[in-house]
Amino acid sequence: METSSFNPSSPANLPSFLLLFVTVYLLGYFLIFRSWKSSHLGASCLMSLLHGTPAVVLASHALLTTPRAFASANTAVESTVLDFSMAYFTVDLLHYLVFLPNDFLFILHHVATLYVFATCRFYVGHGAHALLLLLVLAEATSACQNVWTIAGYRRNDVVLARRVREVLSPPFYLFYTVVRGLAGPVALYDMASFYGSGGAEGAIPRWAWVSWLVVIGSAIVLSVLWVLRNWVDWFREKNSGKKFK
Repeated sequence: METSSFNPSSPANLPSFLLLFVTVYLLGYFLIFRSWKSSHLGASCLMSLLHGTPAVVLASHALLTTPRAFASANTAVESTVLDFSMAYFTVDLLHYLVFLPNDFLFILHHVATLYVFATCRFYVGHGAHALLLLLVLAEATSACQNVWTIAGYRRNDVVLARRVREVLSPPFYLFYTVVRGLAGPVALYDMASFYGSGGAEGAIPRWAWVSWLVVIGSAIVLSVLWVLRNWVDWFREKNSGKKFK
């Protein structure tokens, strides 16, 4: 319907979502994780937990209820999901700039992600369907990854955290490998094939979809390298443990 399509003059939900994530971050920093030496790390994970699974649910709902093409005009629901994710990445980017300014990889990742979502949401007005499909894949591992990360922060001083990290690592790495290393590239290939064949002609400028593909492709490569490094570390730790038995 016309009322559900992209309308650049329609009010965005971005300010409300920004307030939501700022509030969650502050609650984590000053209340939930205040006993931590680095409470900002816990606050960031808490915010990521709030974003990841809800983003998957919201994006899946948008994809399933409005079957569309990769170059279709953004619907109101799709735009809301983009606003939700942009708010999270904006607040988390500020977190990195304040507390972890040398973590260039994550900062670059957040800036690039915001570029893709913002151009789709506010400038191009088309293509959210493809981006939400990739968002589902990107955030499908979020809940597991955040539990794994939080356990990693406390594994040296909390026995339970160390045990959770040890038990969770193999299935998490496997799940991450399948989603990011297999499903992600397949989705990106479908997206590239569609755009490359001229499917977005007249709807999405070439510079936009080319830059989106570059950003998304780079993110997938970095994700694969990250999980491979963790696999190597895990096998090394296992082999080291056997030597001392």
